[in-house]
Amino acid sequence: MKRLFLGAAAVGVIALAPIIATPVAAASAIVEQAKSECIVGEQADGYLGFVPGATVSSAVRREVRDINQQRKTVYANLARQNGVSVDVTAALTAEKLIRQARSGQCVRDQSGQWVEV
Repeated sequence: MKRLFLGAAAVGVIALAPIIATPVAAASAIVEQAKSECIVGEQADGYLGFVPGATVSSAVRREVRDINQQRKTVYANLARQNGVSVDVTAALTAEKLIRQARSGQCVRDQSGQWVEV
């Protein structure tokens, strides 16, 4: 019964994903540029991360930190509305964000590996 409830909650979160995708996916020009250079990428946990070995400016670090804080707030609100954990909400949103990654961008999959799309 718990599994059925979680599945239903996940469907609810997925149904709302288009609503949250815009604020969650929105990034500044500096972050978009860093994503196109495989300096920053989407991760399976729903947050932006830094690709190992990349040189990251302090401006990009600040911007990524701000975006991740905004995402955490959005995930928490959505999770509360749907009766699921923040981690579930973030992971489901991450799936969508990773699918939307453009060619040449790097993403970190569920196994923790960075791959170029």
